[in-house]
Amino acid sequence: MNEMLKRAISGFIYVGLIVTSILVHPLAFAFVFGILTYCALHEFYKITYRPSDIEVPISLASMGGLLLFVSTFLFKSGFSSPLIFSYYAIFVIWMFIRELFLKKSNPIHNWAYFILGQVMVALPMSLLIFILFVDGYQPMLLLSIFILTWLNDTGAYLIGVKFGRHRFFEHISPKKTWEGFFGGIFFSLTGGFILSLFIAELSIFQWLALCFITVLAATLGDLTESLLKRTLNIKDSGNLLPGHGGLLDRLDSMLLVSPFVLIFFLYIFV
Repeated sequence: MNEMLKRAISGFIYVGLIVTSILVHPLAFAFVFGILTYCALHEFYKITYRPSDIEVPISLASMGGLLLFVSTFLFKSGFSSPLIFSYYAIFVIWMFIRELFLKKSNPIHNWAYFILGQVMVALPMSLLIFILFVDGYQPMLLLSIFILTWLNDTGAYLIGVKFGRHRFFEHISPKKTWEGFFGGIFFSLTGGFILSLFIAELSIFQWLALCFITVLAATLGDLTESLLKRTLNIKDSGNLLPGHGGLLDRLDSMLLVSPFVLIFFLYIFV
């Protein structure tokens, strides 16, 4: 019971921060999601750190991902020109050059894992900013992506636990089932239909398409992080959220949801 209570409280706080930061003000979004980006990156570089094999500087590399997030926000919110990204480019180049002077046994591993963290975590989090400003300022569209993702997770869990029999990707995530997958689709489609009644930026058919894209991308994103953890032989990415694991465990769906959804929105609004 204590564990369930801790899980409920930490989940409530997490969802509350996400919802509030998106709806209150762009600067609130930047502050909260900047912290989320740094913490998720910190978890990534911490769990992949292996002395004498993979030694990416955890805090420094995490700050680099935060630099990309902040640069993206300043650009999309109109505070800066695209030249702001030159600082991040210089940082990435410097992270490559520094390995020439460290004389590590496997510098290529450091290069590879540094870039992997930036692409796997910092880039998807930064792309959320493009969704927020995809057609002017669109906080409800961004929030709807999280809502659809949470509905998918809830539906997949509830239906999977109750009716799950046929497993898929068992070598990566043994608990995932086809029944849970379709349960997630049903919950997401229901939520998408309700959202379409209040958010007129998308037609009903576009909402339904968005639901399918979100479910597919969220499932693949979750499997991607599961593959990472299984390869590293760990259960959770961290323990920042009691009962849930780490932030990376909660944001794993967004690894692929944000790029797929952004591409979909660009076809609609551009």
